[in-house]
Amino acid sequence: MRSGYARLNDAANLSLSLDSRFDLAKNAAHALALAALRRLGYRSLNRFLVFQTLTHTLGLPAATWRVLAKGDDVRNLAEYEGGFEVDERLVTDLIEAAKEVQAALRGAR
Repeated sequence: MRSGYARLNDAANLSLSLDSRFDLAKNAAHALALAALRRLGYRSLNRFLVFQTLTHTLGLPAATWRVLAKGDDVRNLAEYEGGFEVDERLVTDLIEAAKEVQAALRGAR
């Protein structure tokens, strides 16, 4: 959780490059979603599954995990096919979705 909080905070730093902010937001969201899954005693190596289960682990709407899954799709495209198309809107949406996960996780304690 600490890693997710720190990365989410750094993702909002407008002095960083858009690519860096994207990576920070995406990884923050993953760390927080994984923490939500683990607090219920589950583990997953599948990034998509960690996001998809947010409906069950924290009661978040499908729209939230779909934004996070979109970020994961962009990451996969960059990692495996060399394409990388990220814009300010996607980064903003990822940060907001990650904040939703963070708030729900705080409330679930």
